[in-house]
Amino acid sequence: MQNKGLVRLFAILFGLVSIYQLSFTFITSKLEKDAEAHAVSRISEAEEDYVAKREALEASYLDSISDNSVLGFTSYEDAKKKELNKGLDLKGGINVTLQISVKDILKGLANNTKNPVFNKALADADVASTNSDKTYLELFFEAFDKIKGETKLASPDIFANKGLSDDVNFQMSDEEVKPIIRRKIDESIVSAFEVLRERIDGFGVTQPNIQREGNSGRILVELPGARDIARAQELLSSTAQLEFWETYPQSNPSLGTFLVNANERLKEILKPEQAKEEVNKPESEIDSLLSDVSQDSLDMAPQANPILGKLIPANPGSHAIARAMVSDTAEIGKYLRMPEIKRLLPNDIQFTKFLWERPAQDVEVVDLYALKSNRDGVPRISGDVVSDAQDTFDQFNKPAVSMTMNTRGAKEWEALTGDAYNNQTGIAIVLDNKVYTAPGVSSGPISGGRSEITGTFTVNETKDIANVLRAGKLPASADIIQSEVVGPSLGQEAIDSGFISFMIAMAFVLLWMIFYYGKAGVFADIALIFNILLIFGVLTSLGAVLTLPGIAGIVLTIGMSVDANVLIFERIKEELAKGKGKAQAIADGFGNALSSILDANITTGLTAIILFIFGSGPIKGFATTLLIGIVTSLFTAIFVTRLMIDAYSAKKGRRLDFATGITKNLFTNMNIDFLAKRKFAYILSGILVVVSVFSLFTTGLQQGVDFIGGRSYQIRFEKAVNPSEIASELNTVFGSGTNVKTFGDANQIKVTTPYKVDEEGVEVDTEIQTKLYTTLQKYLPDGTSFEDFTIGASEKSIGILQSVKVGPTIADDIKKNAFLAILGSLAVVFLYILLRFRKWQFSLGAVVAVFHDVMIVLGIFSLTGKLMPFNMEIDQAFIAAILTVIGYSLNDTVVVFDRIREITSIKGFKGGENINDALNSTLSRTLNTSLTTLIVLLAIFIFGGESLRGFMFAMIIGVVVGTYSSVFIATPIMFDTLKKKIAAATAA
Repeated sequence: MQNKGLVRLFAILFGLVSIYQLSFTFITSKLEKDAEAHAVSRISEAEEDYVAKREALEASYLDSISDNSVLGFTSYEDAKKKELNKGLDLKGGINVTLQISVKDILKGLANNTKNPVFNKALADADVASTNSDKTYLELFFEAFDKIKGETKLASPDIFANKGLSDDVNFQMSDEEVKPIIRRKIDESIVSAFEVLRERIDGFGVTQPNIQREGNSGRILVELPGARDIARAQELLSSTAQLEFWETYPQSNPSLGTFLVNANERLKEILKPEQAKEEVNKPESEIDSLLSDVSQDSLDMAPQANPILGKLIPANPGSHAIARAMVSDTAEIGKYLRMPEIKRLLPNDIQFTKFLWERPAQDVEVVDLYALKSNRDGVPRISGDVVSDAQDTFDQFNKPAVSMTMNTRGAKEWEALTGDAYNNQTGIAIVLDNKVYTAPGVSSGPISGGRSEITGTFTVNETKDIANVLRAGKLPASADIIQSEVVGPSLGQEAIDSGFISFMIAMAFVLLWMIFYYGKAGVFADIALIFNILLIFGVLTSLGAVLTLPGIAGIVLTIGMSVDANVLIFERIKEELAKGKGKAQAIADGFGNALSSILDANITTGLTAIILFIFGSGPIKGFATTLLIGIVTSLFTAIFVTRLMIDAYSAKKGRRLDFATGITKNLFTNMNIDFLAKRKFAYILSGILVVVSVFSLFTTGLQQGVDFIGGRSYQIRFEKAVNPSEIASELNTVFGSGTNVKTFGDANQIKVTTPYKVDEEGVEVDTEIQTKLYTTLQKYLPDGTSFEDFTIGASEKSIGILQSVKVGPTIADDIKKNAFLAILGSLAVVFLYILLRFRKWQFSLGAVVAVFHDVMIVLGIFSLTGKLMPFNMEIDQAFIAAILTVIGYSLNDTVVVFDRIREITSIKGFKGGENINDALNSTLSRTLNTSLTTLIVLLAIFIFGGESLRGFMFAMIIGVVVGTYSSVFIATPIMFDTLKKKIAAATAA
């Protein structure tokens, strides 16, 4: 090997840089353990809410030492920024995909026009977006073009308005306006991205990740380590629509008249529905006996008076018009929004806007406010006049938010406070359609533009409010269309199980290489350990995120990275068997193996690249570690191992046999006629593929929420539970379609439900979790609160450990990307093999073998999906497994093809005899690599955690089937399609 000194220098530098990069992770880990020990020593478990207190003390401790020098070259604060990023599944936290509403942005650009063509085009785009891959904007343009008639996008009541006067004029054609609107939409999404980034920066989590997903209007946000999940969701989805309104007083007679009239009208509307319910409800004997007994008037009031029966008089002196139970607010609000009820508003208050007070934690009753609005529903002052906001404390030392307004806002604020003073009304400060406070004005107009939001806030809430006000409002609503929430306790379990599987796999591979190759195996082991160091070093330096599938990728790399060494050592043994000297045999062995090593790793790398392009979240992590592992394993196997072997063998008297006494003659002089057995293999594989296809068409596959949409919850109980019993109860609550299955141990279940999958918002998530808690409460230990049940403390061992939500739109996208990823990988590999082997028959054999492998894996999942005691759902992780199976199968096939090409180019095909020789000569490598990879996969399957079992099961099947197909499918098909050419060449 030339340039040994340069390679040695590079390896040393590469290793030192990796150690340096990883040192930050060890430093932060040590300091965080010290902080945890400090908190445990100060706060005992006997104290109330001890977990939260310990977390607060840990944070305080780390903050106090954040700037202290550590080892003379870093500090905790600096090291935290440079440590190895752990993903959601290892650290806990929240991952969401937000969809910025392009529809809202279009309506805003058109100044909320009433133009019927514009609004019809929006409605048509809404319908089309459910079944189309195009962006919402393109669908809107298409819909508009179909129905526009004489209407133009540059009409005065559409985009040629005052707000866009600098960009759009009346003379422009639609084709001239479209690129302007595209640019404006993109600017709005960029604005939303920046607003969210500023909010996240103020949230206080370390290593947050926020990125745009192309031009789709989607923004991916990851907050690893976030503990207060509800707070994080509120922060991300809140539009921060701050408004200031004047209220109507309680004494306004028109409001009283309206509520009475609305109550009477609702009786008429609801009476037919109630009568229908009574008719459909069978009368029991006890009902008949009690029919003459009058019910308590208090019980009858809410039924007889739909609105008045639920409203409570407001506190005297308050600027609210009434109060109600929090549980009744949704129903009363629905009534007040009904068109036939709104028409009853008297002329002097016909544009009244009714809003509820923001409910404080643990409060059961909230106020209802009547706000003075107008025809367009525009507030007196909007939040865009706020120039600064700070969390502070009011005169009673309670958390509050102080705001400063710009010049225009100061003038409008003075006018509004003057009107409120003269009319003796209140000023409602509204954020995202909730009244946070509604103070009166007691001393005349307020100048200077300063105001304060007070209420029943926590310190975190005032920080968040001030944060979103400073960052500004989102230009459109941001809906959470996909989310994953992982509790910190589950994250720690994932780390523990990942570490165990990693160590077991590593130990087996290291021992096996020594057992099989003796001293040469020791050099391979050193190279392998160095390879692992480099992988983690590169991950850290790139700022990549380590996930549980990422750990699986690294462990898989351990199994596959020995393949290069196995190829090299087997070729060296062949050269030694030919009688070559030790130095020459080593040089020729490395040289002859290089082509196979490169081809095998490039094909695997191509599938990993496709996986990276089409995958998302943890799957990208798997692809990232696999790609890094391929590159580093090539370097360590080809160069580092060579350096050590050359250095050892250069000294006289040292023996290096590349085998042990037990393995020296294994697989030598093999003479199996593989091609003669191809018909039997065709029949066997044909039967397996037909059975698989039949099962796929009849039984199908269990699709996860990734592909069908819905919500899933991983829930743990103290004792074993019956999933069928729970499924029956939850189907009563959520309607049909809710699926419950044991997930791992008998005290853990996975609940999947399509209930309200189309509806977004924190309120819906809370509603579903509340129903889960209510239904499952009897299975939980006595005293378990709702807060205990939902994701919370790091030491939690029961309740919801993980939740995933995937909207139907993004589920369709995931399914489409999965399909494209598989087709893309097959196409790319077909072309690569065609390029390398220059015969389409080689490509055909490889692709047919891969198709065969994929169909059998799918078939086994279909046949055994309901029998296996672990999760067998088809999700993104399964697609990652399929693509890895494709890569592995091709890896094996390419090595075999490479040896066939080498031997036949020298000796010819000789009626297939030399093909058999090539297959026999690679048998040792094939079985060696397959065995080590299988043991590694079994280690992850057994010890790697429940969430990876289905993923690993697919991989195990794939490795077994892939090893078989490379010998009995790919090679025979290549031979059979080449037979005529071979015969013709032989005859000539």
